[in-house]
Amino acid sequence: MEVSEKPAKILLVDDEEYLRNGVKRILQIEGFEVETAENGTEGIKLGTEIDFDVALLDLKMPDISGIEVLRSIREKMPNTICFMATAYASYETAVEATKLGAEGYILKPFTPDELIHNIEKGLQKRRLILEAERLRLEREARLLELAFERSRLNTIINLLADGVLVMNQFGEMVYYNPAALRLFDVDKILLAERIFEVLPPEVREIAEAILNNDSFTDVSQSVQYKLHQDSEQPEIFVEATCSPIPDNEKKKTAGVVVVAKDITQYKQIENLKSQFVSMVSHELKAPVAATIGFLDLLGNPKLNLSDEQKQDFLDRSTYRLKSLLTMVNDLLDISRIELNTVKREIVKLDLAVSVADIVQMMEFEAAKKKITIHFNKDEETTYTVEADKPEIERVITNLLSNAIKYNVENGEVFISLQKAGAYVLLEVKDTGIGMRPEEKERLFSEFFRAKNEKTKGIHGTGLGLSIVKKTIDRYAGKIEAESEYGKGSAFRVYLPEKAVI
Repeated sequence: MEVSEKPAKILLVDDEEYLRNGVKRILQIEGFEVETAENGTEGIKLGTEIDFDVALLDLKMPDISGIEVLRSIREKMPNTICFMATAYASYETAVEATKLGAEGYILKPFTPDELIHNIEKGLQKRRLILEAERLRLEREARLLELAFERSRLNTIINLLADGVLVMNQFGEMVYYNPAALRLFDVDKILLAERIFEVLPPEVREIAEAILNNDSFTDVSQSVQYKLHQDSEQPEIFVEATCSPIPDNEKKKTAGVVVVAKDITQYKQIENLKSQFVSMVSHELKAPVAATIGFLDLLGNPKLNLSDEQKQDFLDRSTYRLKSLLTMVNDLLDISRIELNTVKREIVKLDLAVSVADIVQMMEFEAAKKKITIHFNKDEETTYTVEADKPEIERVITNLLSNAIKYNVENGEVFISLQKAGAYVLLEVKDTGIGMRPEEKERLFSEFFRAKNEKTKGIHGTGLGLSIVKKTIDRYAGKIEAESEYGKGSAFRVYLPEKAVI
């Protein structure tokens, strides 16, 4: 017997005790594990419960014939190699045993060498059968896994927001996903149909060039195009990337895969970026140009400027440069907020104390326009929030500064604190200029400043309310605004008592 991890298991079914014992000893000496049965009933029980490598069955037994034992074992354990042992073999029994799957006959009496030879031959076949079974199961498992992966891949591709379209070397449709219909603006695509006719011209030109290339070149090409929707829907911008598919030898192009991506949002961001750069350039240009103008006047020796005029130009230059520095700082603050790089120190902040301090600080500016500031709160209530003190105080300062700046002579500003569920409500209301409805819609946009006959002499960066809105959003709070042109504005800020950032 060949050396293996486990000894081969042999079943011996024979009603002759001396033969059972003798054969068992011979097989055990060879290293086999042997089980014996003295009749057919016991043989069937053992042979159908244990998966033996080889079974040696006596043909004639008093209770059940060896043929019936063979039939029962082969039905339950088809991979067990069975030999019939008999001194009374006939043509009919040989044919029947062979049909039932018997490996062969061992004629009694047999020598130990004959026995071992047949057992080894049976074991060799058994190993081949088991190996073939293992390979079959592995192949079935691989096929099942492949089918599962293919199904999963199809599901994934069908769920992609990007459109995927595959054509063969003749430009015929091979595969597409639902998103391709929308991004190529077609109602339906039929498999095996010529696809060039329904593709956008920009994509068709690239795909045809790839397929007309005599040799395979692993280079992808991209193109952008615009889908014109109806009047109720905005335009869609699409970027399509065409990639060649190689044949098996990677010498020729077997097809083209086209991936279409909706880049409308990126285009919008690009446009917003351009507008932002344009606005920043415009806002920076004015104070720089004014300062240069004043400095040119101061440096012109031909002008006989008095000391008062020189001081006035210097003061104006300083004012312009300070406004420029304020704008730069505001831009940096917006950038830090959006990039989430602001370093916050969360503390328990008493809003009543902060508001009172800021009101006292702003009273000098209010007095210039004879504006009265009223601060109302419940003296017995504590208005505490968990927040970064400088950030929240900047929010309050911006709102109060605007209420003074955009107010009228002898106007009033009303500040109040209230509890509103899990929030503390800060309201800043003025009796000032107010805003028109179209101005209110752009209230929290960068660089927006209401421009009318009443705001001509009011300077600012147009970034204050944008910073306020972004800051409140970072605290999971909310801000509301009401305004009526000619009557004033009211801002309500809801700050959560517990920090959620």
